[in-house]
Amino acid sequence: MKKDIHPQNYRVVAFKDMSNDEVFLTKSTANTKETIEVDGAEYPLVKLEISRASHPFYTGKSKLVDTAGRIDKFKNKYKKFAK
Repeated sequence: MKKDIHPQNYRVVAFKDMSNDEVFLTKSTANTKETIEVDGAEYPLVKLEISRASHPFYTGKSKLVDTAGRIDKFKNKYKKFAK
């Protein structure tokens, strides 16, 4: 393996699922300017649209939260072609 190619700045980072407000901590090198307080300690914050807490594969639910409205935009755009 090559030397000095792996990042050295691993630290504990909070990842927040914006669809259900679940927060989990893990080590990461992700850059962020926001912080969040979890259990009395402050951590860098990375916001996610979907995570293991809201993904249909892990939750067993078939409904997927579409925060950007992409499905509605697609349906509106192509509804004139529907029979």
